[in-house]
Amino acid sequence: MKNESLQSMKRVKLAGMASAYEAILTLPINQHPPAHEMIATLMDAEVQHRTQRRMEIFLRTSRLRYRAALPEIECSEERNLHPQTLAQLADDAYLNRAENILITGATGCGKSLLACALGHQACANGHRTLYFNLNRLSEQITIAKTDGTLIKWLNLLKKAQLIILDDFGIQPITQQVKLILLQILEDRYGESATIICSQLPVAKWHEYLDEPTIADAILDRIIPKAHRIELKGKSRRKNLNQLP
Repeated sequence: MKNESLQSMKRVKLAGMASAYEAILTLPINQHPPAHEMIATLMDAEVQHRTQRRMEIFLRTSRLRYRAALPEIECSEERNLHPQTLAQLADDAYLNRAENILITGATGCGKSLLACALGHQACANGHRTLYFNLNRLSEQITIAKTDGTLIKWLNLLKKAQLIILDDFGIQPITQQVKLILLQILEDRYGESATIICSQLPVAKWHEYLDEPTIADAILDRIIPKAHRIELKGKSRRKNLNQLP
């Protein structure tokens, strides 16, 4: 009966429950928990297994640039990054409220690392996350326009609870990319969160976008509901653990 129950768990893909049950079966009979405790133990094991599995899938599909977690992020006055700021962003609150995060600072000061740590935390909390630098986003737009999958791709982005857009403002972007970016932000406005990293101060983003009407529309969907983090300090790039 025990073996049949174990095989049934595996057959219906209750892997966490099956693993916990196998562990219990290795114990002497007199050490087996009572029925109600065993059920609770097996259910908890299955929930933990599925939570871990979902996090692993979200981390893999997010394509985060760096392996990073929030406890690894250094907070200091020199960096203009305070523990209270990270604590405020460590839970789901900003995601649930569809609030954006704008991270600015000089090259190498840790903008991307911080964004990826926030992305890692979002994945751990069960939120689908996608990472792009602006060049990759532009390439994806071109490919999707060419092969006729733009609508499908935009719908995929719309389902992500968090999108990280890195290297904003480094290179000029075409009007096509600006218009698609506007569509992405329109789809997400009031529904999902976006993190944007840039060497440019927020005050110069309008000038960077270079077309007043489009710039007004894009920034109106980014700035009003946004946390701003202006990082300072020396370059920290040599300490980053970049993903292959």
